[in-house]
Amino acid sequence: MAYQTPDHESGSDSNKQTRLYNPYRDLEVPIQNLYKLPTSPEYLFVEEARRKHRSWGESLTFYTGCGYLAGAVGGAGVGFVEGVKSFESSDTVKLRINRILNSSGHAGRTWGNSLGVIGLLYAGIESGIVAVRDTDDVWNSVAAGLGTGVLYRAARGVRSAAVAGAVGGVVVGVAVTAKQVLKRYVPI
Repeated sequence: MAYQTPDHESGSDSNKQTRLYNPYRDLEVPIQNLYKLPTSPEYLFVEEARRKHRSWGESLTFYTGCGYLAGAVGGAGVGFVEGVKSFESSDTVKLRINRILNSSGHAGRTWGNSLGVIGLLYAGIESGIVAVRDTDDVWNSVAAGLGTGVLYRAARGVRSAAVAGAVGGVVVGVAVTAKQVLKRYVPI
């Protein structure tokens, strides 16, 4: 929307200029400063700024959601392969597509739910350990991985729980080490 400047701004009665409307003209603030937004998070308390870890609710949501998503995608891929393997020579195209969709959906749901529960257990155990120890270090994550494996397989017996706990601790230890290596050597 264009407007004409008043006569005292243009300098002459006969030379009227037209320019674009600027809603910030009367604010006496440089327009560049209006859009300089902070790039780092703003905290209300100093304690929040010092904390480098997600809250328990954020961890719970993050790990459960990522676990479910990864499981659903992986399970759908496995289900796709199973659906293709189950083709029969007399199947029509519609029946083949139906087999693929059914097996992908079933395996995706199963894997997604399993990994979502593992993420839920991991987030809960890790948040509990951080609250008890009042420190945030690598050992919290490894202990949470160990506890998650033990708790997830506890119903199948002591031996299965011990093996799953060891696997969980090792997997989390490798993941944390890989994260530290990436932070150090890969500029992001």
